[in-house]
Amino acid sequence: MSWLIGVDVGGTFTDFYAFEAAAGTVQLFKCPSTPDNPARAIIEGLAELCAANGIEAGAVERLSHGTTVATNTLIQRRGGKVALITTEGFRDLLEVGRQTRPHMFDLQRDHPSPLVPRALRLEVTERITAGGQVVGELDAGSVASAVAALTGSGAEACAVCLLFSFLNGDHERRVGEALAQAAPDVKVSLSSEVQPEFREYERFSTTVLNAYFQPVMERYLGDLRRHVGAALPAAALGIYQSSGGLMSIDRARRFPVRTAMSGPAAGAVGAIHCARLAGRPNVISLDMGGTSADVCLIHDFEAGIGHERDIAGFPVRLPMVDINTVGAGGGSVAWFDRDGLLKVGPESAGADPGPACYGRGGAEATVTDANFVLGRLSPDGLIGGRMRLDEAAARAALAPATERLGLAVEETALGVVGIVVATMVRAIRAVSVERGLDPRDYSLMAFGGAGALHAGDVARALGIGEILVPPAPGILCAQGLIVSELKEDFVSTDRILLAGAGTGIVQAHLDGLLDKAGAWFEAEGVDPAERTLRVSLDMRFVGQNFELSVPIDQQTGGAQPRLPGARELHDLFFRVHEQHYGFHNPADPVEVINVRVTASAALPRAAAAAGMAGEAAPPAVSSRRPVHFDGDGPRQTPVYDRAALAPGHVLAGPAVIEQFDATTVLHPTDRLRIDEGLNMVIEVGL
Repeated sequence: MSWLIGVDVGGTFTDFYAFEAAAGTVQLFKCPSTPDNPARAIIEGLAELCAANGIEAGAVERLSHGTTVATNTLIQRRGGKVALITTEGFRDLLEVGRQTRPHMFDLQRDHPSPLVPRALRLEVTERITAGGQVVGELDAGSVASAVAALTGSGAEACAVCLLFSFLNGDHERRVGEALAQAAPDVKVSLSSEVQPEFREYERFSTTVLNAYFQPVMERYLGDLRRHVGAALPAAALGIYQSSGGLMSIDRARRFPVRTAMSGPAAGAVGAIHCARLAGRPNVISLDMGGTSADVCLIHDFEAGIGHERDIAGFPVRLPMVDINTVGAGGGSVAWFDRDGLLKVGPESAGADPGPACYGRGGAEATVTDANFVLGRLSPDGLIGGRMRLDEAAARAALAPATERLGLAVEETALGVVGIVVATMVRAIRAVSVERGLDPRDYSLMAFGGAGALHAGDVARALGIGEILVPPAPGILCAQGLIVSELKEDFVSTDRILLAGAGTGIVQAHLDGLLDKAGAWFEAEGVDPAERTLRVSLDMRFVGQNFELSVPIDQQTGGAQPRLPGARELHDLFFRVHEQHYGFHNPADPVEVINVRVTASAALPRAAAAAGMAGEAAPPAVSSRRPVHFDGDGPRQTPVYDRAALAPGHVLAGPAVIEQFDATTVLHPTDRLRIDEGLNMVIEVGL
């Protein structure tokens, strides 16, 4: 027997998805997260999962891990003490930035303070031009002075960011070698390795973040590797990255900034997998967990990849699945602002103490407390009854808001749910309506522990007519880890006019990246038959400030991608430009800024869940309870066990469908059917 296990650490729960390839067996498990040490929930959860399901330690072939450690480190400002070595005259670039305000209408809000204090921003004498030529050699004396200052500062990590090093990284490598000799315990991040792209400020910020994460992630991943090695001696350990693929633990320790959006990216990949099984190429995923909600627009089974975003106010330039995250989760706290209006989130009760109804000392009203009071959550508790809920504590937490608003407690709870739904609706509009896309043309795929609880309200607000709920919605991020590929991204920056000899220059860059991709495949031991190479170019009209990503070619089985001729490249760019801006001018000159190659390797995957066609009659009702759907009072609502639902079963709302990892609310005018892949397909009664 050979088991694949995906483990996703969230703000409230740590989720496990285990798949045995030979028999097609799937086992699910959830346990509370341990924010003080996320590895503890993983190790303890693995032990419980294996013991409960008779999984032998030696039978686990691969453990894939999605982590929030890097993101939480930045939010809580608990990273390592970082120094920066840069070109003389550029030590203040991190503070100068782009001269933009963090919030357009808030004149008092500042950008977050730099992660490197000015005293630890050290300079060396050197200069490389925008063409990559050395006009000022690296001065050995200035390097020695900078290294001496760093070794006496107590810095745990150092970012080396020299001007135009993305074109010529020789000086950075020499500084890194000097640091390795003088301070071998200091973690070093070279910008020419972390992300060798133009735009100095974003490259500096990304490299500094990588260095900031390194000491924490080194300890975390080192501990995790030791514990997993002891518990699962035959298992390969893969770490999920923000671009939607797995990387080795050694690369994760070297480039921890790539894990900043690890968990949400796994959810998007899991959503694509389930969308394929359901035959829905266009979906909007709604992943609502305990702390946040992540939305992603998937078109033709593809999620967009962005290369720039902010994380906790710091710009990051790396390939990342295009996900919009908002502070709207089951643990989001309800509070009153200075204007006297009720707000919900972004502050969350998290896993500790958690919502008041968890009975762990939480006293503030949360979205979970509101859902419990409305009857949408089972009085028997969560995780199959292993986590009991306290209704008296939930009502007590909502009491101050209820008294202040002069409403009944159920009306207050409906208000809390309505506010968090509005937050998620705005997030979906940002990835659809604001980009010229109509959300009514998409199905809403709801997952996460709380996604299916609120999907009906979200769909109605947006006019979406269909909701998909996958077989294991609360574990989908962990399932996404199982169905993902091994992946690595390579980039080369230049400014190449797409005329004359320009195509030849692009081809030279592409050849260099393909050589690097080939070396990576060999280092990872990937069989040629399992290799996939995707090529894209970042292109723009000459004079534009921002470029568009243009897919060029994709090849599998070891074949080399093809670079089209200049005319075809122009046409490909014009097509993408037309899609984004509604026009293009074929007479204007076009330039290439970045050449990108994505190398990926197929891994053993979990098979699709499937079931036999069910009988026409719905399964037996497991219980009934009053549930509030709106302000018209409670409705006596049947409750079903999802495990009893089979393909072909049809339910008419109202209903509540409960399962181990999530709860789905079927509104009174909705209709539900189970498809062949065991997805719940809900027709929304708009």
